[in-house]
Amino acid sequence: MTAVGTRPVSPASRGSLPPGPPGWAAPALYRRLVADRLALMSKATGRYGDAVRMTIGPKTIYVFNHPDHAKHVLADNSANYRKGIGLSEARRVIGDGLLTSDGPLWREQRRTIQPLFQNKRLARYDTVVAEEAAGVVERLRAHAGGGPVDVAREMTGLALGVLGRTLLDADLGAHASLGHAFEGVQDQAMFEMVTLSMAPLFLPLPLHLRFRRARGELRRIVDELVAARLRNPTDGSDLLSLLIASTRSLADPWEAQRRLRAELITVLLAGHETTASTLSWAFHLLDRHPEVCERVRAEATEVLGDRPPVFEDLRRLTFTAQVIEEVMRLYPPVWALTRVARESDEVGGFHVPAGTDVLICPYTLHRHPAYWSEPDRFLPERFDPAAPAERPRYAYIPFGAGPRFCVGNHLGMMEATFVLAMVCRDLRLTGLPDAGQPAGQFGVLAGQQVAQGEQHGRVE
Repeated sequence: MTAVGTRPVSPASRGSLPPGPPGWAAPALYRRLVADRLALMSKATGRYGDAVRMTIGPKTIYVFNHPDHAKHVLADNSANYRKGIGLSEARRVIGDGLLTSDGPLWREQRRTIQPLFQNKRLARYDTVVAEEAAGVVERLRAHAGGGPVDVAREMTGLALGVLGRTLLDADLGAHASLGHAFEGVQDQAMFEMVTLSMAPLFLPLPLHLRFRRARGELRRIVDELVAARLRNPTDGSDLLSLLIASTRSLADPWEAQRRLRAELITVLLAGHETTASTLSWAFHLLDRHPEVCERVRAEATEVLGDRPPVFEDLRRLTFTAQVIEEVMRLYPPVWALTRVARESDEVGGFHVPAGTDVLICPYTLHRHPAYWSEPDRFLPERFDPAAPAERPRYAYIPFGAGPRFCVGNHLGMMEATFVLAMVCRDLRLTGLPDAGQPAGQFGVLAGQQVAQGEQHGRVE
């Protein structure tokens, strides 16, 4: 597929180093990374092409932005690449869970969690997802015609509710501080990643202090979840029980507790944050494209009527799923996939020395003009299953790729599709004038107000 306006990229000479900014630009690049990491990646790939070598602060990073590059690093030669930049920071936040572990430990953790996401299990989760979605619809409806509502917070609560009931057999709603605690640790992890940990954690910065409180709160909550399960065992098929069982074989009780904490915190974080973020961006974009919102509403009304969705409806809510996929194209749940080369390699004809930090950026890959026409526009029709897909498989990797492909992708898609369909069917969320991001405040229209409010939608 060829797109108009694609920048020319010179073929690499085998064994050469990627082009990039001169070394003396490192301080300026570091400032840009801290201020706007996505703009930095977009400008770098736009100027230098699909392979960029950048010295940022103390690190030299190879950014690869071609589907073939992503395929090679994440899938074909994944054994040569371990987790990279941000790993130590993430481990400080969540420990050695599924997102941060490697080697035999990661394989063991993956084997433990994998069975919970098989299709036969997913089909049993549909009632829980629909019930939690109905709950958020009613909470939003209560705001109709009244004050603003923080949709991002509502989506976080919904995602945690689904996670608790489907995977942990627990009521996470009983832990009201959970969402706020995750905000604290996520902010810290992102701050440390973009600053390359150049602000030591012992400094009494407000962000650091908030992180310490949040980390302590998360540990307290997961310890309570474990204690409650030990007091009231289940049939052992839920993830919480499986994780407890998997750590019992460890001889060191302290290590068992540390491992269990890390795995639970990882599941709680990864199991809710991506879905909540995707839904928040979805409502942000639908507010600006009311014609798309109307198509989602019409499809939900036709497919569901006034009943809740069931698993079989996923194949009929096709346009709603296209909207979710396009949201994840523009705003992928994970903006960067970082790796470190264990041994020297060659990617796209460029030499990658052993120990090199490598970065695949889904944000820029998903907007690559060679594979996406009008890449910055919100066009759900791109994902029409009836249209031939001319782009390479690895031009779109919202859930990662290769062995570390997100294990919960199907549950996340079911959750996002059900919620979007039910909210758009019953309500209309309208962004307030200063709500420039998904975390902004929304007004809610319900019932007859939905039809009356369509004329007030904005298109940008």
